[in-house]
Amino acid sequence: MAERMRDTGVALGDGGVPRADAAACATRALLHAPAADGVLSGRRALAAVIALVAVLMVLIVIAGRQLEGAATTVDFAARNLPPSLAHPFGTDWMGRDMLARTLAGLSTSVVVGLAAAAASSVIALGLAMVAALGGRRADAAVNWLIDLTMGIPHLVLLILISYALGRGTLGVMVGISLTHWPSLARVLRAEILQVRAQPYIACSRALGAGAARIARAHVVPHVLPQYLVGLVLFFPHAVLHEASITFLGFGLSPEQPAIGVILSEAMGYLTSGAWWLAVFPGVALLAVVLLFSRAGAWLRRMMSLEGVQA
Repeated sequence: MAERMRDTGVALGDGGVPRADAAACATRALLHAPAADGVLSGRRALAAVIALVAVLMVLIVIAGRQLEGAATTVDFAARNLPPSLAHPFGTDWMGRDMLARTLAGLSTSVVVGLAAAAASSVIALGLAMVAALGGRRADAAVNWLIDLTMGIPHLVLLILISYALGRGTLGVMVGISLTHWPSLARVLRAEILQVRAQPYIACSRALGAGAARIARAHVVPHVLPQYLVGLVLFFPHAVLHEASITFLGFGLSPEQPAIGVILSEAMGYLTSGAWWLAVFPGVALLAVVLLFSRAGAWLRRMMSLEGVQA
């Protein structure tokens, strides 16, 4: 056999295996080889980082809740102090500690953003299931609603909803929930349509399973990874939009130590040289948003095919 293959010009490797086949086998083995074992390798590293981010979020919320009293404590004898050991973020024009106000504002933003992102992701999942499993008319109606929502400028629609509901925490949460779902709904609808075309769905229907049972037993477990990734990626957008409309005066009330309120009030004191009133809260907000945005990207990578093989 080997002599016949040599006569036909096929190059052989060790053990008489054709070199082309050996190269293909080596490539497949390399692509499907698991990552190197270790405490922080592959999916373990991603899972550890995501868990660390979740712990950091909990610590921010706890610290902000504990410092709510200090964030509103007025001391006119310590007005407009620059950063120091006693006040690492300085003080504002009323002598309030900016570190306490920043942590309290981040805590508020995290809680509001997480609740709004969760509600928006539930809306996206529900409408995606209605579109994919509810028939042609339901699909057309949901697609029309998605196009309508995405056709209106995002921030304008958010401001209108928040203002119509009287602003405040409720207005911001409802506004974010009703404006962030369309992109995730489209992704989940496409995933559910793929699941619906699978043979085991037809078998379930032939055995008498209803739409609710099929959705609970087959659809939801299949789209759960995409749903979780979408939820995590919604969170930084929700935090940013909450701070944005609060900064513009359409969000949380000025009495709350929110980051948007802090930045809005600081604008009137920047020309007097009190740069710390805006720099430290702004950098803290940006750091939290970027951190959770990266956590969403890490979670998406961990749940992808490449991440599963790692």
